[in-house]
Amino acid sequence: MQNSKTDWEPPLESAFKLNFEAAIFSGVNRTGVGAIIRNYKGEVMAAMFARGSAVHSSEEGELLACRKAVEFAIDAGFSRLVIEGDNVNVIKAISSQEANISLLGNVVEDVKHLIRGLQWVSISHLRRSGNKVAHVLVQHARTIIEDLCWIDDSPPPVSEQLYQDACLL
Repeated sequence: MQNSKTDWEPPLESAFKLNFEAAIFSGVNRTGVGAIIRNYKGEVMAAMFARGSAVHSSEEGELLACRKAVEFAIDAGFSRLVIEGDNVNVIKAISSQEANISLLGNVVEDVKHLIRGLQWVSISHLRRSGNKVAHVLVQHARTIIEDLCWIDDSPPPVSEQLYQDACLL
């Protein structure tokens, strides 16, 4: 696991960056997932937001969001990924070489299994301040009826945040 960063940074030219975020919507008893994949120029390659079922903890929500985001990236054809999330415990768990025997161990091991199938992977923690695009995406999952995804297109709800990230490059 790489050190925490405060701003979004592009991946190497040969890879893509997957940022993910979870939200717990207690009023409607469900969760949301937001994920975005960008290239070395900061261009959006794919994005999604989705509904999830209720969870017992924010860590469970983040782990399930991570699994959904990695599955999305694989399904969209990406095999060289920098995976970034803002929950340090989740990032540590999926980065660990040791088997996870916690209550959430099955989900952690699912994510590790998916990651092992990638051609190349790097996992890093990003502070919430650098994960704003995924955070904005996940907020839109509160009211959706079905999961939404974009391939080679930018989701309209995040255009302002994408612009702000681009200004940092």
